[in-house]
Order: sequence, then structure tokens, then C-alpha cells
Amino acid sequence: MRTDTPLGAPPETPLQTLPVRGPVTVVRGRPVLDVVIPVYNEEADLERCVRRLHDHLARTFPYGFRITIADNASTDRTPDLAAHLDESIEEVTAVRLEQKGRGRALRTVWSLSEAPVLAYMDVDLSTDLKALLPLVAPLISGHSDLAIGSRLSRSSRVVRGPKREFISRAYNLILRGSLAARFSDAQCGFKAIRKDVAERLLPLVEDTGWFFDTEMLVLAERAGLRIHEVPVDWVDDPHSTVHIVRTATEDLRGVWRVGRALATGALPLDRVRRPFGDDPRDRELSGVPRGLARQLVGFCVVGALSTLVYLLLYSLFRMGTGPQVANALALLLSALGNTAANRRLTFGVRGRDRAMRHQAQGLVVFGMGLVLTSGSLAALDAVPGTAAHGTELAVLIAANLAATVLRFLLFRAWVFPSDRGATTDHDSRTDR
Repeated sequence: MRTDTPLGAPPETPLQTLPVRGPVTVVRGRPVLDVVIPVYNEEADLERCVRRLHDHLARTFPYGFRITIADNASTDRTPDLAAHLDESIEEVTAVRLEQKGRGRALRTVWSLSEAPVLAYMDVDLSTDLKALLPLVAPLISGHSDLAIGSRLSRSSRVVRGPKREFISRAYNLILRGSLAARFSDAQCGFKAIRKDVAERLLPLVEDTGWFFDTEMLVLAERAGLRIHEVPVDWVDDPHSTVHIVRTATEDLRGVWRVGRALATGALPLDRVRRPFGDDPRDRELSGVPRGLARQLVGFCVVGALSTLVYLLLYSLFRMGTGPQVANALALLLSALGNTAANRRLTFGVRGRDRAMRHQAQGLVVFGMGLVLTSGSLAALDAVPGTAAHGTELAVLIAANLAATVLRFLLFRAWVFPSDRGATTDHDSRTDR
């Protein structure tokens, strides 16, 4: 039985992106899969569940495997039972941690493991083990980076009380609304990750408790990694020792912390991104600027919202001042918001580095737009008679369309050129 203290500060990870995803390399004598079972005071269920899992893997898994019992500072007979299983079953290893925390246990064992595919499951084996091979197969083949069991899939079969059902669905709705998560089930204790991904991703995950899973999945999804979902059959453990209220409170704090870090660009997610694969459709085409289609979509969305804000501000200012002053004020305020939104959403620039410079350049672009729109208003004013307010708005919309095209070209070529890779899609701290 190994006794390991939790790892300290994670080592610096390389700045390069992950390599192209491929099938794992099978090395003779080394397990392909390491299944971790984090436990705390589980003397009643530990031996029965470990032997059941070992029997299932021995019968159905086609590669070498290991089962690692991660004891989280248990105070009952759990450490003795884990040591006994370690000695009596060749594929079972026991690790003792002197501090509690499921996330801490997974981080420690996964960091020490040599297996190319890492998984974990709860000791109660609430999830039907027939889902284990479908869970890890996409990781072994190189199709996906992470895999999760989902109790909320339409084809899943779940037996649990209404209280836990409500909490689980409410929590996942919170994740979708606050962190824009697209995976369906963050809390199911049945997950797997490739070792090469874990080496880059785990140093970015701060939580050491129950929120560890959610944080890992959110960061992986934001980095563009592929998360495979497997419908599972799941039966609730009525004797679970999880403190629901305390866990929910800690999870909400974690949601706030991760959301703030993502909003401020404080996470270097480029370190866990993968390049395109070797599919011919992924190769760059000559004459087509990289990312142009995505940038156009983002710019159009931001531009549409900015135009609505501009028209609203112009209408408000117009009630107390002339058209030229109202146009200048509305365009100035909407331009500041437009530059900030395009900087983050369209061109993927995160962090505070060069933020003031980008705003200054955006104001120059704003000046050019002001010349176009003000010139249009001056031309309209030169027409005999008094133009209606609707006519003013129509002229301004046409002028703004021309200014928008000019703004995109200047943003792409001058303000946020693609060759400045040092400030794009990563934490500005890496530029210093």
C-alpha cells in the first residue's frame, strides 16, 4: 500500500497546444486503464464493490487495467481493507491520503498513474458497469478527450428520489445558464480522461472537493476538447454520506469563481487546446484567411447588438440635443462597448494586456465611422425642408452599415491582427 501526500503546486506546463489526438499506445506490461475509487469510511462496501469491479474488468476489458483505491483520510477500517485488497489482488493498488477531498484524491492518483486512460467511479457502484467499456473506448481510440456518464440522457434509466432528481437537474440548469455548459450531467460519479489531457488540464483545476468534476469539464469544454457522453443505468444509494446542502453551497461558490476567471481571461486555456487532425477537410485552404468565417459571425452578432444600443442612445440623446451631438455621443459610447466585445468574443483576445491600446485604436476607427455618419447627416441637412426622425434613422443605418464593413476590415488588419498570437486566446501573463 502506497501512502502519498497531496501534490503541491503543479509544475509549469508547456505553452504548446496538445498534439493531434490519436489512439493510445498499448505497452506490454503496463495497464491501459486506471480506475480510481475515492473512498472515505467505506468499510461496509469497499471489498464487495472492488471485487465486483475487478471481476467485471477481468471478463470484459480487452487490455491491461488497474484499480486504485484512493483513501481520503478514513478513520474506520477502510485503510486495512484497502491494504488487504492491494495484497490479495494483483491489479489492485491502495493509496492513502492524509487529507479529505475527492478532487484532491483524483488529482493525486491521476498525476501519479502511468496509464494512458484514467477513470473514476463511486465506491457504491450506482452506475451499471456495462457502461464502463463504452465510456473509455472513445478515449482509447483517440476519438475523444474526456468521457462522462449521463443520468439525464433520454435513454438513461435512473432510480432515485425526487429530492436528488430535483437538485441534480437544477444544478445542471445553473451550469447551462451561468457557465454556458453544454454537457448534460456534471455530477455523475462515472468519468474518464486521457492522461495527456489530464497532464495539461489538472493544473488549471483549483477545487479539491466535489466541484472538481464540474470545474474540469467546464474548462475542457471552453478549451474546445471533445467530451463524450454515455447514457447510464443508475440506482441511487440511499445510504450516501454526501452532505447535500454543504456540497451545493460549495458548488455554487465554485461556479462563481470559475465564471469570474473565464470572464476576465485569467485561465491559459490555449495550453489544453488541440490542433486540427489529419483529416483533409481540416487542412487550411490557400487564399482563405484562418478564422474568417467565425470572426464574421461574431462580428455581425456584436455589430447587431451595438447598432441597437447606438439607436437607443441616439434616440435618448436626441430628445435633449441636436442630431450631430446626439450622434457623436451615442457612437462614442457604443464604440467603446463594441471594441471591448469584439476584442473578447470575435478575436479571442483575453486578459488586460494592450487593452487600452486596443480601445485607443478602436476610437480611431470610431472617428472614421463618425465622419461617415456625420457626413450623412450633413448631407441630409442640406436637403431643403425638415427631415423626419424616421428618415434620420434610415440614413444613419445605411451609413452605419458602411462604417461596419470598414470597422471589421480595420479591426482584423490593424487592431487585432492574427499574427499577434501572443495576445490571443491565452492569459496575458504569459506575455511578460
